[in-house]
Amino acid sequence: MIEEIRLILEPHVGIILFGLVFALLAVRTPIGVSLGLPSLVAAFIESGRASSLATAAVGAMNEKFLLTAIPFFILSSAFLTSGGAAQRIVRFAISAVGHVRGGLATSGVFSCMLFAALSGSSPATVAAVGPIAIKGMEDANYPRKFAAGVICTAGTLGILIPPSIVMVVYAASTNESVGKMFIAGIVPGLLAGLLLVIGIWFGVGAFKIAGRDWAGWRTLLGTGCHAFFGIFLIVLILAGIYQGWFTPTEAAAFAAVYGFLTATIIYRGIGLMKTQPWLKEGETVPAAVVRNTGLCLITLPLNLFHPDTRGVLLEAAKMSIMLMFIIFNALMFSHVLTELQIPKQIADDIAAARLAPWIFLIVVNLMLLAGGQFMEPSGLLLIVAPILHPIAVSLGIDPIHLGIIMVVNMEIGMITPPVGLNLFVTSSITGMGILDVMRAALPWTGILFLFLIAITYIPEISLFLPGLLGA
Repeated sequence: MIEEIRLILEPHVGIILFGLVFALLAVRTPIGVSLGLPSLVAAFIESGRASSLATAAVGAMNEKFLLTAIPFFILSSAFLTSGGAAQRIVRFAISAVGHVRGGLATSGVFSCMLFAALSGSSPATVAAVGPIAIKGMEDANYPRKFAAGVICTAGTLGILIPPSIVMVVYAASTNESVGKMFIAGIVPGLLAGLLLVIGIWFGVGAFKIAGRDWAGWRTLLGTGCHAFFGIFLIVLILAGIYQGWFTPTEAAAFAAVYGFLTATIIYRGIGLMKTQPWLKEGETVPAAVVRNTGLCLITLPLNLFHPDTRGVLLEAAKMSIMLMFIIFNALMFSHVLTELQIPKQIADDIAAARLAPWIFLIVVNLMLLAGGQFMEPSGLLLIVAPILHPIAVSLGIDPIHLGIIMVVNMEIGMITPPVGLNLFVTSSITGMGILDVMRAALPWTGILFLFLIAITYIPEISLFLPGLLGA
């Protein structure tokens, strides 16, 4: 009986596959299950057994060794977030640009740009910077909706400014250089931040907000020194990968260790020396160095077993497992698509249509904007990137440029319903309803759309720096 039903359904397996995916997404089933369960059903209909599908997905995970960098970057972000890097970065940003027009909002964007380069994740950036920046703006008479919209959107820079988890996923799925992707994301990330700041300058004119006094060079230097150890990680990772000191996976592992040492010993946000100042009142710097060196050697092994450290490890493990579960199921879905020759059919159809490169890029953007509303960025890229990458290359489109276009589309997906994670994080921070957060983010989403058009049709924005550095 089962075999007869399978034979009846076999000619329609593609329709059944996509129908189940969209049906599960419509009832808000977790994205991993929405990709994995239909894949198992389709594999059973196609071959009569689904066991080989899991084996194929495990094999694909083993081949994409670069994906192992993701848990390490997540762990690094968790340590720096818990260790107090976000607060120091926000204070540095306020002392640097807080006195300009719309200074607190501008410093919020600046903070997101800096922390984005540490976390590689949009929701993590909003969660770390949002509570501090939004409250500061509210206290300075910024409307809550304005503050929420700015931070919700600026947080999307977490997947554009390197190191970015989404860039790692793109590089792994297309066999492109993650180092080139990281370097190519620097200029677009800075440009996106600048466009948001210009939007702030126009927007704050409607509010009566008192200007702030310039903090002074001493304050700027002091807050910069406090934030230095967090920000310096960006330089180490990019320089290390570019100079060949370590591979992207080794860089991620280094970032995790660096984050642990910074959080427990330098910033002392977690661990045995929490709340203890590095330099005590009346103590000279040489004496402080001697004392702290001894404390570091004694407490470092103990900090590994401290409850704070265990808590950070647990939260990072939860996030890593969730993301890797999505990636695993996306690889199963991708394998089923390949077995059904759907990617080949799509590629043949696009080739037969003889689309001009600029029209193809419109198709890419529309496809990704639609998909980004329903799927998590990593899962979507694992499915779509291997299909579009060879077509783009055949049309003369640089694959690194294509990668940046895809990442910017994923940025917009983070602030569009129904699966825009930044909307939910901002809602939990501010207590606003999801619809209110959506309306607050709408004008800033428009800015990102203009940015997407510029990135799509001015490839030099993405390719200038890699070309300059010979990456």
